[in-house]
Amino acid sequence: MHGPRVFLDHAASSPVSAPVLAAMADAWGVPGNPSSLHTAGRAARRVLEQARESVAADLGAHPGEVILCSGGTEANNLALLGAAGADGRILVSAVEHPSVLEARRVLGERVGVLGVDAAGRVDPAGIAAAVGPATRLVSVMWVNNETGVVQPVAEVTAAAHAAGVWCHSDAVQAVGHLPVDFAGSGLDLLSLSAHKVGGPVGIGALLVRRGVRLAAPGFGGGQEAKLRSGTVPVALAVGLATALRLAVTRLSEESVRLAELGDRLRAGLAAVPGVRVNTTSPASPAIVNLTVDGTRADDLLMLLDAAGIDCSTGSACTAGVHQPSEVLLAMGRSLAEASGSLRFSFGPATTPGDIDAVLGALPAAVERARSAFAA
Repeated sequence: MHGPRVFLDHAASSPVSAPVLAAMADAWGVPGNPSSLHTAGRAARRVLEQARESVAADLGAHPGEVILCSGGTEANNLALLGAAGADGRILVSAVEHPSVLEARRVLGERVGVLGVDAAGRVDPAGIAAAVGPATRLVSVMWVNNETGVVQPVAEVTAAAHAAGVWCHSDAVQAVGHLPVDFAGSGLDLLSLSAHKVGGPVGIGALLVRRGVRLAAPGFGGGQEAKLRSGTVPVALAVGLATALRLAVTRLSEESVRLAELGDRLRAGLAAVPGVRVNTTSPASPAIVNLTVDGTRADDLLMLLDAAGIDCSTGSACTAGVHQPSEVLLAMGRSLAEASGSLRFSFGPATTPGDIDAVLGALPAAVERARSAFAA
């Protein structure tokens, strides 16, 4: 028997914190549709707009730039499809989240892919040559969801603007872990999600710089600046705002603490033969990605799960089916290496004891996984 479970998959979804639950409980008690004109509707609208203003303040945005939606995936879809329109072209990096890379299924050859180096970073110098006359948008994520690697967002944005196109960043893994200033970034579009920072599942936002006009990919009542129709869930918006305020308030202190946990994990991994860390600086302090030679990631995952440790083989947005990491393949790793990688991601509740539990369980798990792989 092992002790309490160790949860190290915060990059997939971080547990909702008590203050967020309390704020949402109060908001659930506010009746009315925020689009209604009666007293109850106006009260709901007031709570909604207060949440929007809070999100904007914490991200260096204007409240009118905050388009609330169901999460990071929808925000990314709105940005890409809205920028491409009926005949535009977009450029995305080879290491994007599926909600960006899968635009190729919808837009086909209108999506160009920017390669990355061995660390998983885009070279901004290559953007000018990749932009064509029909290109409307360059999309490069701020922090990679699998490796935690930070992209040169400022340089990418400058290169995109120099080429005369908009720039979007999926900042789902950056918000709450790194300083994010929308106005200062120069970005035209930015995506975020509540449940990565201790907020509820089902709410996120796309920040749209004033003056940027996107084609609405859906239709309906015209809520959220006519870009994302549908009744906005007020309580979820309050949950997003509360979680973001908490994350931003403790960001400096928490970044140092999480970085120390990552260093503790890396130091312990050095004693396990055939383990290589794929996360290189600069990176989010909340993510460590590693490859274990001679193993299958799903074998390791289940062995650690049996030992009471929750981690991930990469993105959680692949319908629960593990496949070789497209991110690591784009970084030039072999199929075997891309099939034998794990992600450990930290959050507010992660402790040094959790890291020690991983380091205690990993050697035996690796030995058993290698035996199964060789069988």
